[in-house]
Amino acid sequence: MAAQAPTMAVPTDTQLIQAQAGLWRHSLCHLTAIALRCAVQLGALASPEEGTYTLIPLSYLLVDGVFIDGEASQKAIVLATTSRHYIDAALGLADWFKKDIAPPPSPFEDVHGATLFEESMALLDPESDKVFHEALAAHDHLGINTILRECHDLFKGVQSLTDCCGGDGTTARAIVKAFPHIKCNVLDLRKVIEKVPSDGIVNYVAGDLFHTIPPAQAVMLKLVLHFWSDEDCINILAQCKKAIPSREMGGKVIVIDIVVGSSSKEMLETQLLVDMLMLVCTRGRQRDENDWSTIFTKAGFSDYKIIKKLGPRGVIERQDSVSPTLWIDGEELQACAAWGACPADVRSTVTRSRYSQ
Repeated sequence: MAAQAPTMAVPTDTQLIQAQAGLWRHSLCHLTAIALRCAVQLGALASPEEGTYTLIPLSYLLVDGVFIDGEASQKAIVLATTSRHYIDAALGLADWFKKDIAPPPSPFEDVHGATLFEESMALLDPESDKVFHEALAAHDHLGINTILRECHDLFKGVQSLTDCCGGDGTTARAIVKAFPHIKCNVLDLRKVIEKVPSDGIVNYVAGDLFHTIPPAQAVMLKLVLHFWSDEDCINILAQCKKAIPSREMGGKVIVIDIVVGSSSKEMLETQLLVDMLMLVCTRGRQRDENDWSTIFTKAGFSDYKIIKKLGPRGVIERQDSVSPTLWIDGEELQACAAWGACPADVRSTVTRSRYSQ
C-alpha cells in the first residue's frame, strides 16, 4: 500500500496575506540599510541652516558637525557595513560554510584575498580601507563618556592603565580627562602608532598584545576580543594577566564588549546581527555570559564580575579571588564565577551551534 502524503494545515486567507508580507519584509530588509547608505552619501542628513523637526537619537549619530557628549558622526559605520566588499563577502557565506579549511579564513578573506585593517586591504582598495578604519574608530569611541560616568567606581584608585588596541588614543584621553591622576599607555601596532602625533597626555607604545603588554595597574580591552577566536582571546587575556599586579595591589583587567543575551527583543537581534558581522568579516564572534566565563577560566582568572550592561555591551572586571557581582539593567545580583548560580532569566537563552566549543 502506497504511503500517504502527510497532510498540511491550510492557512487562512488572512494568514497567507500576513505570511506574504513577512516574506517581503525579510527578503527586502537589506534595502533599509541601502536607503540609509544613500541618504548618507547624498548628504541628506547634513545639519540644516534653518530650523527643522527635532532629530531622533539615531539621527544625531549620522549628522555631520553635530557632537553629542563629544561623540562624532557614526556615518562611516553605515558606509562600511553596506559596502560592496562586505555585501560580496556576505553573499559568499553559503560557499564558505561548505569549505573544509583549517583554520578557516573569514568569508571576507576568502572572497577578497585581503584582511580587514591590514595592508592587503589597503592594496586592494585604498578608499574602502580608509572607510573601514573610520568605521572602526567610530565604533570604538562611541559611548566611552557614558561608560566613565556609569562605571565611575571601576576607575577609582587606578594609578596606571594600558589601553590595548587603543588606536589614536581617544579613549585613553577621555579617561585622563575624567581621572587626571591615571597614567595611560596606548598599545597598538607600530603602523598605527607611527601616524599618531605625541600629545603629552598619554604614552603611545608600539607593540603586539599577543606578545607583551606594557605593565600597568589596569589593562583595558575595549571592543577588542570580539575580533578574535576563543583560542586567541585566551592568549590575549593570559598576556593581560602577566601585565597587572596582584589583586592586593589593585590589579585588574577591564573588558568592554558585547554580552549576548538581552530581555529586549530588539537589543538581542542587534547583538546577533553584530555577531553575523563578525562572522563575515573576521575570525571572531560575539559571546554570551557562559562563553565569557569559559575563556576567563581558561586564561587563568579564578573570578570576575560583570559590572554593568550598557545597551548591547557589558563592562567586565577581572581580578583574582574576588566575590563577583553581576549587574543587569541596574539591578545588583550576587553571583558565583560559574554562572549556574544566577537566576534562570538572567542566564543567556541564546543557543547557537557557532557558540559551541
